[in-house]
Order: sequence, then structure tokens, then C-alpha cells
Amino acid sequence: MFNKYIKLVIAAGILVWAIFQFADGNIMNGISIVLLAGIFVLFYFKNEFILLAFLQLRKQNFAGASKWLSYIKNPSSALIKKQEGYYNFLQGIMVSQTNLTQAEKFFKKALSLGLNMKHDEAMAKLQLGGIAMSKRRKREATMLINEAKKLDSQGVLTDQIKMMKDQLKKI
Repeated sequence: MFNKYIKLVIAAGILVWAIFQFADGNIMNGISIVLLAGIFVLFYFKNEFILLAFLQLRKQNFAGASKWLSYIKNPSSALIKKQEGYYNFLQGIMVSQTNLTQAEKFFKKALSLGLNMKHDEAMAKLQLGGIAMSKRRKREATMLINEAKKLDSQGVLTDQIKMMKDQLKKI
């Protein structure tokens, strides 16, 4: 696992190598090496371990997703701000199976760092609403569920929101 800045230094070094290839007249080698440098720039903005954890989570393999997330030792130095938000979001999903208090901390930190997509924010707020509801904080749960409903513009979480509101009426 490289530091986020080391990835950019490696990309710059590879780019210098590509310039030497262009200067020598090896155009195809230079183009290939520029594409190689592009991979490191891509991994600066999209962390490879988070992508692999999302892939495992999509397959409902929570153990595999936890394994990939465990490779990130120091998220604040290895990830940019939005990636750190997704790291905490994924950790919250993993921990929510066992420890709701710790999961609540992860989700709140993910929301404070920011998530790129609105439906991810809606999912985090819906999870926080469920945690608040399980801790008998009805006002906070209602507020979070309503915020999740506003953020869910595509209607992906409509059924879950309706189910949570029905459970809130029972409290």
C-alpha cells in the first residue's frame, strides 16, 4: 500500500521515462508507458483496495470486503478525503453487523468527510436512522430518515425508507 503522494511521484517518474522513449523515437513504447503512468494517477483518485472491497461487497462477501479494507493501514495518509469517507462508509457497513455504536461513529465520520454520490449519503443516513431507532431516539431517527428520503432522488431506497417509517410508528 503506497502513500497517496508516492503514487503521484511514481507516475511522474514513469512519465519522464515516457518522454525519453519519445525522444529516442520509440513512439509506441512512449504511448504505452504514458498509459502505465495513467494507471497510477487513476489509483491516486480511486483507491484499489476500496474498489476491490466494493466488488466483494457486491457479491455479499463481507469477509472478503473486510480483508481488502484491512490492507489500508493508515487511511488519513493513504487516501484522499472522499476515499476516506468511503473507507469509513464501508467500515460502518462491516461493523454494523456486530457493533452498532462503532458503526454509528464510522457512518458519522463518512458523512462528515463526504461521499460522492447522493444515494450513498442517503444510505449512510438511513443506516444512522436505523441505529438511532434501535437506541430509542425517535426524533433523531425521524430526521435522518426524512433526510435520506430527500437524498434518494432515484427511488432506490424507497422500500427500505417505508419499512423504517412503519417501524418508527411502533416505537
